[in-house]
Amino acid sequence: MATSSPNPTDASPVDAGVYDATAPAFSPLYQQIKTLILRSLQAGEWKPGDMIPSEFDLAARFRVSQGTVRKAIDELATDNLLVRRQGKGTFVATHAEVHTQYRFLRLLPDTGTLEDQGRAERRIVECRRLRAPAEVARQLGLRTGDAVLQVKRVLAFAGTPAIVEELWLPGGPFKGLTLETLSDDQGPMYALFEAQFGVRMVRALEKIKAVSADQDTATLLGVSPGHPLLSVERLAYTYNDEPMELRRGLYRTDTRHYRNELS
Repeated sequence: MATSSPNPTDASPVDAGVYDATAPAFSPLYQQIKTLILRSLQAGEWKPGDMIPSEFDLAARFRVSQGTVRKAIDELATDNLLVRRQGKGTFVATHAEVHTQYRFLRLLPDTGTLEDQGRAERRIVECRRLRAPAEVARQLGLRTGDAVLQVKRVLAFAGTPAIVEELWLPGGPFKGLTLETLSDDQGPMYALFEAQFGVRMVRALEKIKAVSADQDTATLLGVSPGHPLLSVERLAYTYNDEPMELRRGLYRTDTRHYRNELS
């Protein structure tokens, strides 16, 4: 009895020779395609701001239906990794875009918006390379004593200091990052990381608690020692859940509040 030839658009990515053998057998097909697109993003095949191939081309590449590709792209867009632009195509999201510059900054003025008060004014206090303390190394997936960069900066809005931040970055991916580079760049720091070091922060976890300002922090923020502050510790990840930044911020909340949207 003759059998019909399979429709190539219904073929599994296994047939295309690109299937991830480590993926669970029960993983839906669109999730497998999502994983493959993520792999291309991580490898730098498409860089932040680049347009990715069309759904038709990706369907042909992975030998699946356009509907399967569309569902994978929809999830990646929901995850803020891709951006659809009507009539233009789908692009790799970038922190350089205006509407995403404050994606990870949740400190808002009690009246008005961040846009109303203009860009954050940044002052780099220090940038130095040193050996990772044990706790920093643990959170960044490094070994104690590995090379890291420590950056300290102050962010002000409308001339009033609002945030003191201490950043810890793994030394390898950020080789060449200097105080001068950070001070000269006027764009979002995460956009700088993308453009000059090929590192894109895609998600973050935060821990928040109330603290009191010590003497050094009080001086930088223009408040009295003991002034109530909000402590926000963030661990930011690039693709494949690889930790790339440990950030500890101390926020003034006398005229601002931390806003998070839950759904």
